[in-house]
Amino acid sequence: MALELEHVTKRFGKFTAVDDLSLAIPESEMFGFLGANGAGKTTTFRMILGLLDPSGGKIAWNGKPIDYSTSPLIGYLPEERGLYPKLKVKDQVVYLAKLRGMAKQDSLKELTYWLERFKVPENANKKVEELSKGNQQKIQFITAVIHKPKLLILDEPFSGLDPVNVEQLKDAVLDLKNNGTTIVFSSHRMEHVEELCEHLCIMQKGRPIVHGSLKEIKRSFGRKNLVIHGDYDLGFLAESRGVMKSRQTAEGIQLQISGEEAAEAIFREVAEKGFVRKFVLEEPSLNDIFIEKAGASYE
Repeated sequence: MALELEHVTKRFGKFTAVDDLSLAIPESEMFGFLGANGAGKTTTFRMILGLLDPSGGKIAWNGKPIDYSTSPLIGYLPEERGLYPKLKVKDQVVYLAKLRGMAKQDSLKELTYWLERFKVPENANKKVEELSKGNQQKIQFITAVIHKPKLLILDEPFSGLDPVNVEQLKDAVLDLKNNGTTIVFSSHRMEHVEELCEHLCIMQKGRPIVHGSLKEIKRSFGRKNLVIHGDYDLGFLAESRGVMKSRQTAEGIQLQISGEEAAEAIFREVAEKGFVRKFVLEEPSLNDIFIEKAGASYE
């Protein structure tokens, strides 16, 4: 395992921000960290980075404690942006790369590669404050990855980005993962974690409430989603056996059901009544699981 947290706790006075968190994050994998605001995600990241000391427990990277000697191996994209608005992009990136032990020539070469990849080569000599929010985020991302870290921590990397920029950043993150970088990625957007991560942890009030591989979490949830479109009112299905939740839509109905057996009985019911345009059985979404597990406390 690349990154291990054992019984990590962080208290601020009487408030416990992270409560007895144990995680093992495999090498060269993308690990999703989910939770509502205030769940303890950012505090955990700051402890992994060594910016905050845990009140209890241990954090190790490949069996060794994280300290200044490991910082050139780690990249961090914070949720709050941390660029100097008045500095030119090039000067800023070269300076931050130097702090990570990179020579100027190497950092300029990497910067050129990334700016071209993100289709913004003209931004090298602009001040950060002259850039759009999306382009500022790209520069922030470049500063996190320019030194080719072995461990990359991304705190809400897609927040506030339009769909085109989200896709560009997502592709870059996947390439880094495929080249062997271990990535820990936090979001409260379930669909991003679902698409990108093999393992995940859902935090609530500082504690992990769901933790493991995405496939296993979905399998153990047991329920399935059923989407049916038909040319007649399907509302009667809400009372069918095995239906846990139902929601009528413009085209038909969406059901959460107890399992595949319930789907067979429902299929027979609708087939007798008329033409069925669509009948699709889907895995539960992470959103379904999160709302079920985190319940009313999810904002």
